Amino acid sequence: MRDIVVFDTNILFSAIGWRGKAFVCLEMARNGHIEAATCREILEELAEKLASKLGFDSRQVQETLVDLLTFMRLVTITGTTKVIEADPDDDKILECAFVAGATHIVSGDRRHVLPLRKHSGIEILSAGDYLAGKNQTEKQM
Repeated sequence: MRDIVVFDTNILFSAIGWRGKAFVCLEMARNGHIEAATCREILEELAEKLASKLGFDSRQVQETLVDLLTFMRLVTITGTTKVIEADPDDDKILECAFVAGATHIVSGDRRHVLPLRKHSGIEILSAGDYLAGKNQTEKQM
């Protein structure tokens, strides 16, 4: 069974801006090794970060989002999940993963998301830990 992964906004941002392990994770989705899902709320936050922190103009932001949607499944969330009291904005990641039927959330949020480790049966890992787990699984096959 192929993993279904929701990438936190910070992972998408890192993959686009700095590459590294986040980029490798995203490329696994682009290449069809895993399935990726997202929601409008994650993409809106990403668009804002690309413009404000990387200086992307509206055309660059739009092209980036269109590119992501060529290999990511878009799901609709209602905003009703209330788990992370310290940063309710992060609840969209959990709800997106639940609605998408995700097996994993890949996040770089060490304060609010990663400490959960698991939510509704969905594993929550850093990009490095996710890749290490995938490499271990491949070695066992």
